[in-house]
Amino acid sequence: MATKKQIAGIAFIVVLVIAATTYVFVTPYNRTAGIRIGGTLTTPPADFTTAFKRGTGQIKTGGFPPFVVNVSLVPFKEGFITSTRPDGGYWADRARLAPNGYVRHGNSTFAMKATEVVGEAKKPYLQAMFGPDLNRRLSGGVIIGESEPVGEWQLFLWTPR
Repeated sequence: MATKKQIAGIAFIVVLVIAATTYVFVTPYNRTAGIRIGGTLTTPPADFTTAFKRGTGQIKTGGFPPFVVNVSLVPFKEGFITSTRPDGGYWADRARLAPNGYVRHGNSTFAMKATEVVGEAKKPYLQAMFGPDLNRRLSGGVIIGESEPVGEWQLFLWTPR
């Protein structure tokens, strides 16, 4: 007959296994970061703008442990554009430190490298993201519900590696 201590130990292990399984297989698809990106490793197209529409996808930053998070992906000729508020977000720091990662759009996963775009070089990428509304947004306009001007957002271009 199992003692209370043995039952508690078994219960703890079961909870730990369920938590680890959830973290690996479920979390990349909700608001909590995960470690598994999924999809099929695919050869990148010559022009991402003709192959994809903007939408939500996942990025997997380099380094250990792996870090997968949902982002808005905007296709640009040579890759995907992602951005984040300048609030010290973890994935942006990871992309700077270990830029070799993966991007998943739909069921396609690509081996990509993140390059941060800064200063005036951001303008064509922001134009791709915001279109004709860009000038208003850069002149102090903000995204609804956000407090930081768009020009201050951290922007990354993910290109095939």
